[in-house]
Amino acid sequence: MDERATKLAELAVHGANVQQGQVVLVNAELGHEELARAVAAAAYARGAKFVDVSYFDPHVKRARIEHADASTLEYVPPWYGDRMLQHAEGHGARVNLNGVTAPNLLDDLDKALVGRDRLPRLKEQGAIVSERSTNWCIVPAPTRPWASLVHGDLSADEAYAKLWDEIEHVLRLDEPDPAAAWDERMVVLKDSAQRLSGRRFDAIELRAPGTDLRIGLLATANWWAADFVTAQGLRHLPNLPTEEVFTTPDPERTEGHVTSTTPLVLQDGTIVRGLRVRFEGGRAIEIEADENVEALRSRLAVDDNGLRLGELALVDRQGRIGPLGTVFYDTLLDENAASHIAFGSGFPFLVDEHEAERVNESGTHVDFMIGSSELEVDGVTHDGTRVPVLRGGDWCI
Repeated sequence: MDERATKLAELAVHGANVQQGQVVLVNAELGHEELARAVAAAAYARGAKFVDVSYFDPHVKRARIEHADASTLEYVPPWYGDRMLQHAEGHGARVNLNGVTAPNLLDDLDKALVGRDRLPRLKEQGAIVSERSTNWCIVPAPTRPWASLVHGDLSADEAYAKLWDEIEHVLRLDEPDPAAAWDERMVVLKDSAQRLSGRRFDAIELRAPGTDLRIGLLATANWWAADFVTAQGLRHLPNLPTEEVFTTPDPERTEGHVTSTTPLVLQDGTIVRGLRVRFEGGRAIEIEADENVEALRSRLAVDDNGLRLGELALVDRQGRIGPLGTVFYDTLLDENAASHIAFGSGFPFLVDEHEAERVNESGTHVDFMIGSSELEVDGVTHDGTRVPVLRGGDWCI
């Protein structure tokens, strides 16, 4: 087995903090087999009781959209969700592998139909994350098709080698002890989150070319780094790499317009370019894009709250992803290169119990990137004072 896959797998099970006797779910796509097998080996080496690898095939999704009755596209057999809920009830661990396996596969299909089939996302995922019942980690899984999408100016072999080099760098696999390197980075990110939480801003304002947005915050909202603890007290790192500090906003108090700075890649691989959104009263009233806007609109039509925000995340320029200047066409990486917001479900655990019911609840969660070196971020106090928070990617607080 490739030594790089082994190192990445060991970091993934470290991030998920797989425990002795746990059942581990590994969610992957066809094309991720080598890394999935390496994750299984690493999980068993840490004492996993059982490793269940589930592969999603985007070509089967294409066949469904092409040939199935359109009225059935939103149907998901209940045992898909039951499997995840039963695993969560047993407090298992989960490792998700991200990485494009079939770029542009759905481009010639009706985008409204593509958006109605939301697999591989399941609506149960949001509730499981909010309840903090599992320890989990998402990591990138390099593939040759993905490499050619990212580095199309190179030969297939050169592109694959370069993608692996970049993944190793942003995951800190080039450090003598990657796990220790992530522990050090998390100290810095958690410090930034604590400083933001301590300010108790009423709102955050974001300004850049194409963006003038005000996002209201809930009174007890805290900012976190992606360093989680389950309800049972088990620490884990849900995203690797991670460079963000984030909160869950007031879903009724977003006003203004925003322009995406990086292509948005939906979970099925559909690429939405040139995304532009206008909000009033917390709700997106206009969603436009240069490509594939119908796929996004359909994805957000899952329920009434799909058009409201569940997350605001700020990213400084001290991380390893942004300085590369690479557009990875993968949300896990691109969202940690730049500040971002997310439609859909929020995080009740970021607010006090009495405010938890105000957090946005939805069956979807779609991040899109709005950050750049030109983005200016201010915190707005309850008396209306504006406090610089980010300038040129550097913290001001």
